Amino acid sequence: MFDRAGRGNRAVILHPVFAGTGPEVLDEFQELCRSAGVEVMAVLSAPRDRPDARFFVGKGKIEALAEQVSAMAADLVLVSCPLSAIQERNIEKRCACRVLDRTTLILDIFALRARSHEGKLQVELAQLRHISTRLVRGWTHLERQKGGIGLRGPGETQLETDRRLIGQRIQYLKARLDKVRRQRAQSRRRRERAHVFTVALVGYTNAGKSTLFNALTGSEVDTRDMQFATLDPTVRQLPDIPTGNVLLADTVGFVSDLPHELVAAFHATLQETREADLLLHVIDAADPFHQQRELDVEAVLESVEAGAIPVIRVFNKIDLIDRQVSAHVDADGELERIDVSALQGSGLTELKEAIALRLKGRRICTWISLGARFAKLRSQLFDLGAVSEEKISADGQWLIHLDLAQRDAEQLGRMPGAEGLLVRESILLADRQWET
Repeated sequence: MFDRAGRGNRAVILHPVFAGTGPEVLDEFQELCRSAGVEVMAVLSAPRDRPDARFFVGKGKIEALAEQVSAMAADLVLVSCPLSAIQERNIEKRCACRVLDRTTLILDIFALRARSHEGKLQVELAQLRHISTRLVRGWTHLERQKGGIGLRGPGETQLETDRRLIGQRIQYLKARLDKVRRQRAQSRRRRERAHVFTVALVGYTNAGKSTLFNALTGSEVDTRDMQFATLDPTVRQLPDIPTGNVLLADTVGFVSDLPHELVAAFHATLQETREADLLLHVIDAADPFHQQRELDVEAVLESVEAGAIPVIRVFNKIDLIDRQVSAHVDADGELERIDVSALQGSGLTELKEAIALRLKGRRICTWISLGARFAKLRSQLFDLGAVSEEKISADGQWLIHLDLAQRDAEQLGRMPGAEGLLVRESILLADRQWET
């Protein structure tokens, strides 16, 4: 075996190429390397029909890789595909240096970027889940392999001990994150009672989400030109929106084939996306591969059950391709795309107007009439803070002016005896004027 170098960022990239692998895969991986502070010395492509069980690539390509690592005094090998534990170990032994696959590199970047307590918990959980599949035996002096006084171990190998300790730590982190999830749920309920909408920025990493977030809210979130420059979610008030209180959330960026460990660990953060009233899908208009990036983001949204939330596609960085601010509507007349430049501030007013129009249709602001048998429904409306005014009609009916989220109206309207009442009555009474 070899002594692993404790430091060093000089790397050789091993890039397996299969049928259908486009140039954007290597381009993205090199950007990931740059974000991690890696100095790329060389890139070695390896065309393959299928992965090799031992090295992932062929034996001849591994020999060429080992020669390049030695000639360039590289500190590590970075592989643009996920590796199994056996493949990673075999490449390490042959090249005599550290080997990191794509998943490990992304986890390392997340560990570098995490700042909040929640973010650090999520990254540690993801790392432990990944490491738990890659434990190797490093020492054996506690194993029960020998007889004699003083030579009997505890009957538990180091691997078993490591797995048990890692399992205990994973359970602890999951419990802490469950507490965070409950706290987020309480915050969402408070926002709903206060009639606060949430708009979430989603999109491929380095598409300009944080720059757009700063331009819309006047914040100062880190906007460095690199992947995963910001990891921890940030929520700020969105000013100058006529629909009332609106919060804008800047979420973590996505990449293609986001590691499952990260999706699971960042469930609490991604849940903010799933619970949003509207998504702004930020797309880098200057990226030649933006169509594939859009599909990758949509796949992640589906995986976190956010695929049904209304979306406005925001094509950012139009200043780089000399495109003018413009808006596009779908067949139903709904705005589904707008072109902006967050850096120059172009199109932001139009974007806010589009957000207001989308959110306005998700609230019921009208009068309804309720009889005495709907006293429980009336009480729940008051509990939600949805009643802005109430009067009594000549026949003893409650005449109530509502300001209520449509989803709450639909939920309350499913009460026994009140099926569809709120939506039905609001339509019937919307244009009527009530006298004092």
